[in-house]
Amino acid sequence: MFYHTILDERLSALGFGAMRLPLLPDGSVDRDTVFAMVDEAIAHGINYFDTAFPYHDGQSEQVLGAALNRYPRDKWNLADKYPGHQHYDVFDPAGVFERQLRRCGVDYFDFYLFHNICENSIADYMDPRWGILDYFVKQREEGRIRHLGFSCHSTPEHLQTILDGPYGQVVEFVQIQLNYLDWSLQDARRKIEIIRDHGLPIVVMEPLRGGKLSHLSPAAHARLQELASSETARSGGNSSEDGTTESTSSRTDTSWALRWLHDIPGLAVVLSGMSSLEQMKENIATFERPDPLSERERAVLAEIAEGMKDSVPCTACRYCCKGCPAELDIPALISEYNDLKVQVSLTPVMRLESLPEEKRPHACLKCGACMQICPQGIAIPDILAELADMFDRAPKWADICVQRNALSAKQNK
Repeated sequence: MFYHTILDERLSALGFGAMRLPLLPDGSVDRDTVFAMVDEAIAHGINYFDTAFPYHDGQSEQVLGAALNRYPRDKWNLADKYPGHQHYDVFDPAGVFERQLRRCGVDYFDFYLFHNICENSIADYMDPRWGILDYFVKQREEGRIRHLGFSCHSTPEHLQTILDGPYGQVVEFVQIQLNYLDWSLQDARRKIEIIRDHGLPIVVMEPLRGGKLSHLSPAAHARLQELASSETARSGGNSSEDGTTESTSSRTDTSWALRWLHDIPGLAVVLSGMSSLEQMKENIATFERPDPLSERERAVLAEIAEGMKDSVPCTACRYCCKGCPAELDIPALISEYNDLKVQVSLTPVMRLESLPEEKRPHACLKCGACMQICPQGIAIPDILAELADMFDRAPKWADICVQRNALSAKQNK
C-alpha cells in the first residue's frame, strides 16, 4: 500500500467506502464478510474508512464501527457525514452527531463531512435556524472531530460558490466524484482545479462510477487487454518488487480505472465501495505501489470514455439562451441530459429538482427559436422533451428522503 501525507496525516491511497457493503438474503448487512474485509484491509495497510448516516439505513455505521473497534484506535481513521442533504422538516445536528458516535462506538471522528452540499441542499445547509456549520466547527474545536470537510456533486460553478462562501472558509478537504468518464462528462477536471486553487486536498468517491467502469463492453475490454500486452512487450515486461512479471490478464477493467487516479496531484484517498472480499483483495493489489498510466494508456481510456457517451454535441456557446422566450439555461439542461444518457443516477436528477418549475425542461415552449441559431444544428426542443420524460421517470431525491427520514424516525423511537 502506498500513502499520501495530507493534513499532517499519513493516509492510505486506497480507502474503504462502506456504502455498498455485502448483504444477506434478508437485506441486512453481512457482518461476517464485512469483518473479513476490514481484517484484509488493515492487514494490507488501509487506514481510511468512510461511512455515512443513511448508508444501509444505519447498518453501515454500526457494522463498520464494530469491525474497526477490534483494532487499536490509532490503526484506523473513520470518516462519517452529516445528512444535511436529506430535506428534513427539522434539522438536529447535535442529535444526529451523538447518534452517529454511539452507532460507531467512538468518541470522535477523524474526518467528518457535510454530506453532499449541492444546488439541492445548500439552502438547508445555510439556514440559520439549524446552525449546522457552527455546531460542527464547535465539535472540531472540542476535539470530537479532527478534520472537517464536505462532499459535493455540484457543477463546477456551484462548487466555486460553496468554496467562496462560509463553508469554504472552515473546511480542510473536499470529496468529489472523479473517474476517467466524469473527467469530461461532469467536468471533474475543472472541479479539481477549483479545489486546488483553494489549497485543499481531495478525497475521491465513485472512482468506478457505481461499477460501470468495472464492466466495460467486450470491445472496450478487449482493447485494454491488447493495450496491456503491447505496453508490456514494449517495456520488456512489467516486473513487480519481488522480481516476477505481471500478467496482462491481471489488468481488469477495475484496475485500469483505479490506476488512472494514481498520479493525479492533490488526491488524499481514493474511496472504493467494495462489496466482497474478492474486490477488496483486487483493489489492494492495484494500490500496492504507484503504477500510473502512460500517456498512451490515458489516451485510450479517454477514447473509451467518449465511446460510452451518447452525447449531444453542445459546445455551451449559449447562443440558444439569447433567443429562448422561457429563458432556459439550455446548455446546462443538455449537460444533465448527457449525464442521464450514460447512466441514470441521482446526481443529475437532484440538480434538476433544485431548479424552479419554470426553469426545468418541461418549460420548453417548443418554439424552435433555439434551433434556428444553434451552430451545431441540435434539435433542442426534442432533446428537452426527452430530458423531461427521463426526469419524470427517474426516482426523485425528495421521495427518497421521505422514505429514509420515516425509517430513521422509526429506528430512533
